[in-house]
Amino acid sequence: MTHLSDRINRLSESQTIAMARRSRELIAQGVDIISLSLGEPDFPTPDSIKEAAKSAIDGNFSYYTHVSGYAELRAAVAEKFRRDNKLNYTADQVVISTGAKQSIANAVLSLVNPGDEVIVPSPYWVSYIELIKLAEGVPVIIKAGIDTDFKVTAAQIEKAVTPKTRLLIFSTPCNPTGSVYTRDELKAIAGVVAKYPEFYIISDEIYEHINFIGGHEAMAQFDFIYDRTITINGVSKGFAMTGWRGGILAAPLWIAKGCDKMQGQFTSATCSITQKAMHAAMLLPGETTHYMRDAFQRRRDLVLAGMKEIPGLKTNVPQGAFYVFPDVTYYFGKKYGDQVIRNGTDLCGYLLDQAHVALVPGAAFGDDNYIRFSYATSDARLTEALRRMKEALAKLQ
Repeated sequence: MTHLSDRINRLSESQTIAMARRSRELIAQGVDIISLSLGEPDFPTPDSIKEAAKSAIDGNFSYYTHVSGYAELRAAVAEKFRRDNKLNYTADQVVISTGAKQSIANAVLSLVNPGDEVIVPSPYWVSYIELIKLAEGVPVIIKAGIDTDFKVTAAQIEKAVTPKTRLLIFSTPCNPTGSVYTRDELKAIAGVVAKYPEFYIISDEIYEHINFIGGHEAMAQFDFIYDRTITINGVSKGFAMTGWRGGILAAPLWIAKGCDKMQGQFTSATCSITQKAMHAAMLLPGETTHYMRDAFQRRRDLVLAGMKEIPGLKTNVPQGAFYVFPDVTYYFGKKYGDQVIRNGTDLCGYLLDQAHVALVPGAAFGDDNYIRFSYATSDARLTEALRRMKEALAKLQ
């Protein structure tokens, strides 16, 4: 008899990855699936970044680097934070990882003991809860809905604090909602955390460059909370480098050292060629990738206009990232044949089967009254996806 560890059995599979796998299986069978499940830009990596990687290969930059990344890259990341975010990190405070997901995992596993509580605003990115469970921490969920633009308040966070509270983890711009916290909102949250000496923040800012309302606001900008903020970033979203797997963590030195120690026992350094590509990305002027941001904003408007034509879908206006997170409760209790829609999970299954559109149920992000629609694909595919959805949803009675 074989069995997996209790640790792995406690973990849930990523529903975004599961939906993408199911889509690929149907595509392999010849079904024309429009996959809007993964958060993956459809743009190619910028040429200058690719050239840097090619040069690294030709120059035999193929040996182990420092676990946290080679020194010049970490210095370039620190300079990027100074230049773009007015954050003063040294190279020693930066850890380069195999994607932002590993950066978050390093931080959670380095700071959370069994029984420690981690406050997580919901909707949340799928892996936050599972990483907390892996660390044997206790997720404390704070619900936010479409009526508050999916953002929690400082007062809600303070109400959730207990003597066991160790971390707050959230993203801005947010996956899955596209919501963006303002400077005043972040400062108020920082003020709550600052009251409790052993309370830390993991601020996931991977969507920094996909922001439709002006400059990005970083949590670590507030001096009174800088020493308790772990900033997460990376190259996947802003530079269209998902497959390169390059994540960034910047934190107080003692936390960075802990994450280096953790990573040293898991993966060691990330791919040396990826590091060279990341270095090139860090040196690019901010406006280099504005064409992607502008395309995403245009697509957002296209999708919101299309959703207005579908009865029952309730949306906010996302201010960043590349997702819409519509409320779909209008369809609960409706059915098509023997198939009854009870929640967002049922609706996603129905739309995959009937419309051949792959979406992710809101349950993956903490609320099954919603579904996540990624608009990181062409205008034509988005228009066709919306047409198919409207037609399939009209069949529900």
